[in-house]
Amino acid sequence: MFVAPYDMPPWRPPSEAYSVLIRVTRGCPWNRCAFCAMYKDIKFQVKSLEEIERDLEAALQVYGPEVSTVFIGDSDSLVTKVDFMVEVLGLIKRYFPTLSRITSYTRGRTLANRSLEDLERLRGAGLDRLHVGLETGDSWLLKYIRKGLTPEEMMRGGEKAIKAGFQLSLYVLLGIGGEDRWEEHALGTARVLNRVSPHFIRLRTFIPIPGTLMHERIQRGEFVLAPPLTVLKETRLMLENLDCTSMFLSDHVSNYAYIEGRLPHDKEEMLRDLDRIIAQLEASPYLLKVLRDRHRSAHL
Repeated sequence: MFVAPYDMPPWRPPSEAYSVLIRVTRGCPWNRCAFCAMYKDIKFQVKSLEEIERDLEAALQVYGPEVSTVFIGDSDSLVTKVDFMVEVLGLIKRYFPTLSRITSYTRGRTLANRSLEDLERLRGAGLDRLHVGLETGDSWLLKYIRKGLTPEEMMRGGEKAIKAGFQLSLYVLLGIGGEDRWEEHALGTARVLNRVSPHFIRLRTFIPIPGTLMHERIQRGEFVLAPPLTVLKETRLMLENLDCTSMFLSDHVSNYAYIEGRLPHDKEEMLRDLDRIIAQLEASPYLLKVLRDRHRSAHL
């Protein structure tokens, strides 16, 4: 059993696997998304500078001073006061002077509500990359999954973050439209991504978690899960309608196909890859059964 040497964030993006994890807040200030249980039982709070410095001292003992990247948790460090975050970033750089990157989770609404000047201060203090859950760009779906923001807020916040100089990584939740709304999900999401043009578009596939509202809706028959073929067609429709300059990454174990490339350069090749995968599945009852069984077991 792993015992953390200090108060580490419980979650991080896969791309931060080799980053030192520093917890600035606990939990999520929103914590109402219908699909998410990540911070369900954690009361949101901002840690004190003294607590954070003790964690940095412990991390220094574990990893040494020559660290290249730090990831800040929990779900939204930018909801804290700007002066506080500037101090936190200064502490991180003092303990790890060789850093090449500091990254954090934040929310689209937080970015929309922050002034450009505040974001520029945080960028100037050393925060480099932001990880943000877009999930969908469909207005109806955003309300349905209780995301707590509108497509317009996401676009405004994303554009502001990029203007302030941040690298922006947006996460898309494949399958969250279910069998009935996959086209609206794909097209609405493409619209937001085209407007923001984030540095990274990262795909995740919706897996219902017991104890969440979405899981309850499925159990009551109110939401019909999108099967693997529908999710792949949804991915293709979204990609087909993308007109942005971004890395497109299917970099998660939940996804049904590994697709990666730079937009717009690799778009046609990625579309061909998806077409090939879809055709193979449609032509192979065995492969389709394997994916369907995996799909069912993941959603029990």
